[in-house]
Amino acid sequence: MCLGIPGCVVELAPDNDQLAVVEVAGARRTVNIGLLEPAAIGPGDWIVIHMGFAMERVEPEQAAAALAGLETIGRPDAELPGRPVREGNG
Repeated sequence: MCLGIPGCVVELAPDNDQLAVVEVAGARRTVNIGLLEPAAIGPGDWIVIHMGFAMERVEPEQAAAALAGLETIGRPDAELPGRPVREGNG
């Protein structure tokens, strides 16, 4: 199974048309956008990133839903709505 993380394009690299600076959860990273249509990506666009490569452009609503799902996966069971708090080790 592959896991793609949504990120927002901040800027395109001025000297390399295959790189962009992307913000992911508050951190900025350089991502290879060479697999996408060159003119299809620009600042403010949301992309799905896997292993440092942009795999596809997504709408902001899709990115928000994916980020919400990833946040839920990272929460302990006790913090999820409707989940009882477990005592002990299980």
